[in-house]
Amino acid sequence: MSRIGNLPIKLNQGVTVTVSPDNIVTVKGPIGELYQKIDPDISIRIEDGVVTVSRPTEQKRHKAMHGLYRSLINNMVTGVSEGYKIEMEVVGVGFKAESKDQMLELHVGYSHDIVFQVPSEVKVEARTERRSNPIITLTSADKQLIGQIAAKIRSFRKPEPYKGKGIKFVGEQLRKKAGKSATAK
Repeated sequence: MSRIGNLPIKLNQGVTVTVSPDNIVTVKGPIGELYQKIDPDISIRIEDGVVTVSRPTEQKRHKAMHGLYRSLINNMVTGVSEGYKIEMEVVGVGFKAESKDQMLELHVGYSHDIVFQVPSEVKVEARTERRSNPIITLTSADKQLIGQIAAKIRSFRKPEPYKGKGIKFVGEQLRKKAGKSATAK
């Protein structure tokens, strides 16, 4: 019995789900439209604003795909109705973040600035308030894409364990190490 796969997906107001004959699920909503190819063994039913995902057998492969595809469809429904938002903080003296259209420019202590082209499906905004660290805000309907973009931005300067300088997620707790002076005593 799959705990995740058996849960029904309730459709919010204004969200429509369609399944093509070759098992491509299309989810349309107020924020956008997303597609996902589903394995032919997995069947999807839409009844009275509720989407259910079922598997043909109890094979390990089918059990794994059952929960996976249910989660993917649920993420798509949530994305087109509410959207996803990730906030990142640039910590460090002299570190800056600026956004112009879909370009993100980072000054994070290297000899050259990093200019990153963000895909059109993700909206990027960088703001710096006086006496605080720059905040990068990413918003999108696609959970997988926004997570991948956030991980790529974080990889430009991961937070180091001594002072915590680098690009981190807002609210992320970093494990800090003691420096040399702590071991000398």
